[in-house]
Amino acid sequence: MHRIKLKINGDDLEHEVDARVLLVHYIREKARLTGTHVGCDTGNCGACTVIFNGKAVKSCMTLAAQADGAEIMTIEGLAQNGLHPIQKAFMEKFAIQCGYCTPGMVMSAYGLLTANPSPDEAEIREALEGNLCMCTGYQQIIEAVAHAAEVMRGAGKKK
Repeated sequence: MHRIKLKINGDDLEHEVDARVLLVHYIREKARLTGTHVGCDTGNCGACTVIFNGKAVKSCMTLAAQADGAEIMTIEGLAQNGLHPIQKAFMEKFAIQCGYCTPGMVMSAYGLLTANPSPDEAEIREALEGNLCMCTGYQQIIEAVAHAAEVMRGAGKKK
């Protein structure tokens, strides 16, 4: 057993965890945040993507013990005052079908737009290549991320 302390969505947490517990299961079971989905447990689908110390990572490929001292943001932490521009863009561009992949897609998009506020289509596709969607056909998702980038850049200019 390992005692870990971490911050999820700004909240300090501390728990004993078994060495084999994956971060995705810790988030869902100990932190009780169910927006991070378990899809494959093998790192192939991206449904479990979270922001780990500023970078998008697949939480099914990370042990909870590795998150000791880390700052994590899940889909629940993205919207501070209403929906985040990325979430709005996914709705506006019809990039949501069943919704299972959506949290992971949104978090991957957030990771990209935080590092690169002006990505081109190839960069968007590359950032999302580890996320699978069975419903949308991806084009709406690409358009949503591009739209979110545009909105976010515009919001930054207003400040």
